[in-house]
Amino acid sequence: MNIHKTVIKPSKTLTFTFAHICYNSFTAEKIGGIIVGYLKKLGVSMGLTDIVCKNTKPQKKPYKKADGGGLYLLINPNGTKYWRMKYRFLGKEKLLAFGTYPLLSLSEARENREKAKKLLVNGTDPQAFRKDEKQNKVRNSQNTFKVVALEWHENQKYRWSNGYYEKVLRSLELNIFPFIGARPIADIEAPDLLDVLRKIEKRGAFDIAGRTRQICGQIFRYGIQTGRCKRDPSQDLRGALRTRRTSHFAAFDIKDVPEFLQTLERNEARLFSRTKRAIRLSLLTFTRPGELRQAQWEEIDLKSKQWTIPAERMKMRHAHIVPLSKQALRLLEEQREETGFFNTPWVFPSQVRPREPMSNGTVNVALKRLGYHERMTAHGFRALARTTIREQLDYAPDIIEAQLAHKPAGPLGEAYDRAKFIKHRHKMMQKWADLIDSIC
Repeated sequence: MNIHKTVIKPSKTLTFTFAHICYNSFTAEKIGGIIVGYLKKLGVSMGLTDIVCKNTKPQKKPYKKADGGGLYLLINPNGTKYWRMKYRFLGKEKLLAFGTYPLLSLSEARENREKAKKLLVNGTDPQAFRKDEKQNKVRNSQNTFKVVALEWHENQKYRWSNGYYEKVLRSLELNIFPFIGARPIADIEAPDLLDVLRKIEKRGAFDIAGRTRQICGQIFRYGIQTGRCKRDPSQDLRGALRTRRTSHFAAFDIKDVPEFLQTLERNEARLFSRTKRAIRLSLLTFTRPGELRQAQWEEIDLKSKQWTIPAERMKMRHAHIVPLSKQALRLLEEQREETGFFNTPWVFPSQVRPREPMSNGTVNVALKRLGYHERMTAHGFRALARTTIREQLDYAPDIIEAQLAHKPAGPLGEAYDRAKFIKHRHKMMQKWADLIDSIC
């Protein structure tokens, strides 16, 4: 061969002649070794290859195979191979561990090296960054949506009635926890939440889907306040859910009361006597259905003519006084005569199990059997009383709202006083009962 010299150009020019070697007596591996030797003398790094990484053998002491940029493969006497990267941060030499070879390939180790370099360029210590990242992963795994939701729910225990407290928990357990309960709350995005709410919509439960979105929003906001997530994805779902046309609890007008009471008295629906009394007392006291059905004799003071509902049964978690008219007291006396021998604490015990209160739907089922399914509900007595007392008895809204146990508007709304306007309320409740008698 008439070749005098070959020029190799990596980053520098290297010149050598084939007079130094005999082509026929050198193998390709030896030629490669000579080239690498020259490159090393010039400070040119060839880097590692998969073959080199694979074929490196353990020695009596640990040794390194450098790839460049601080990255090297550490080979231990037991044959294990570890990727390491040396770097300097704020003048101090540090070491970063990436993993073992071959679980972490050469190309993956180089990717990790480049990520570390970018952090250094931005003034971030890669070692501290990885530590923070690991802590965040642990924190996220502990702060699942279910964990945060249950913590938030427990905080509402002293604000809500027992019934509502249990109702919210059942809704979460049925509709939310099976789908996103185990996921870190910080990782949940709006589409994830929407997918879950769509499952509720498919059941035709549009109102429940809307209320569930609101509950989830409160949980996410609690997560933000406690540092478990950054934002509330439920806010992005406004307008995304289907809604029914807004409707209020069915309630008839005061002019319909005479016909209604006549129908109740005829009792063609064959209602139990205690159910009829519960309906009449709902009309006279206009308390919430759950408050009435769980009324206990120890709460009723016949002498002072008032019924004090304890805070744990009230929606706003404040004890509430219900003044009792003469008509209401007569109904209670009749009720005690019928049920007193049952030895039950409940004013309206269950017809089947007297040691338990009347079931939740008793009054509404009775109204349906009376033919008032589309016209009146147990909750509708509150709307009837509110409108009629304001228009016909001319009582101030503040007195009416206090008797309805509604939270007053304004910054002092939480400062509820159960005895507020109590004298006016006693007179108002008697006038309300007298008005019903007068039109019947």
